[in-house]
Amino acid sequence: MKPLDESSEKIRIRVDADLQDLVPGYLENRESDLLIYQQALEKGDFDSIAVLGHSMKGSGGGYGFKDLSQIGRAIEKAAKSKDKESVRKSIIDMTAYLKKLEIVYD
Repeated sequence: MKPLDESSEKIRIRVDADLQDLVPGYLENRESDLLIYQQALEKGDFDSIAVLGHSMKGSGGGYGFKDLSQIGRAIEKAAKSKDKESVRKSIIDMTAYLKKLEIVYD
């Protein structure tokens, strides 16, 4: 996955209207995950990071957020390799993605 740029351009994602009640909570949980990733990284808890990344890899696609799935995959892979800098970079990418995200319900 290529790094997200720092421009202010929004990332619009079309989501099935049937998920309208679920998506806000899902995205709030991903926001909460950012803190969990940071805390686990500070502790060197790569196992927890890998589990959380794996979960996001699977759930992102289910909600229509393929970029979150890719970030989750990158986090999981980096955590399994105990690659602290790659985990940190993926957290930065995830933060940027969530800030730019704009949902359009179809």
